[in-house]
Amino acid sequence: MRSRSWIAAVLAASVLTGCGASAGPAAETGAGGARTDVTVEPIEPARRLTDANGVKISLPKEPRRIVCLFALCDDILTELGIVPAATNSALLAHEDFLGEKRAKEVPVVPGGFIAPEVEAILSHEPDLVIGLEDTHGKLAPALKGATTFWPMQPETWQDSVGYLRDVAALTGRTAEGEKAEKTFRTKLAAAERTRGDRTALIIYGSDENFGVATPEGDAAASLFPKITDYPWTSRGVQGSYSLEEILARDVDVLFVETLSFGEADGTLSEKLAKNPLWGKIPAVRDGNVHEVDSEVWAKGRGTRSLGIVLDEAAAALR
Repeated sequence: MRSRSWIAAVLAASVLTGCGASAGPAAETGAGGARTDVTVEPIEPARRLTDANGVKISLPKEPRRIVCLFALCDDILTELGIVPAATNSALLAHEDFLGEKRAKEVPVVPGGFIAPEVEAILSHEPDLVIGLEDTHGKLAPALKGATTFWPMQPETWQDSVGYLRDVAALTGRTAEGEKAEKTFRTKLAAAERTRGDRTALIIYGSDENFGVATPEGDAAASLFPKITDYPWTSRGVQGSYSLEEILARDVDVLFVETLSFGEADGTLSEKLAKNPLWGKIPAVRDGNVHEVDSEVWAKGRGTRSLGIVLDEAAAALR
């Protein structure tokens, strides 16, 4: 199941080893995974590397001007103390990133998330452009020869940590990368130690035709089996869960990501409230429905965003 890049298409259609720096502690396995290792392996500066998806990146020097076409890039750069040359994400305006005032100083790439304009991207003279492979991969031919394009495809929190390490290696921000990884791993390990048994669910969408975020293809959801009961698995791009199935699972805490494509016309939970089954879900009945910031929960994907997810989830799951 692909990460959030295909959300717009799915909503429309169904309703929505590397070498070098990538290597880190062994991946967790099992229902909730083994306890998260807080050990952070040293990150070595690199000009060439192969990421976890086999994408080879080679740069003649440390990149100074980086254009971000999706929010994981903005998250990583913020963790490393770098401001992107341009972005098409709203994540930077969040108070735990640059904040609204500083974010307004970062140029926005026109064309939106789905179709950022190539000429506008190149006008910022980037050393590196980072995009989401299954959305922005089609831009590669137009960017070839003018800049280096890095198509990322994060699906779990481990992927996000790997990309953080890779970018830290390429930019020479190795100490910052190690610190960000350590902070995140420590927070996740602490959340694991107080793991509860309340049943949680993350849903996303723009109307009553919603999707369920599952650990196999969603970075935020991949955290949940480690901190609480999260009995949801991927059914592939075409599969989803019905309100009847959700009702049968006795969901105690519900997190809702409202995704709007254009002018917002209400929250997803407000729209789902029109369905009589909605009010019967324990989380709804008991007032444990939490509309969360989709820029962070659905789009951020990086260690800073995921740290915010852990904080907000922990508060809601108490």
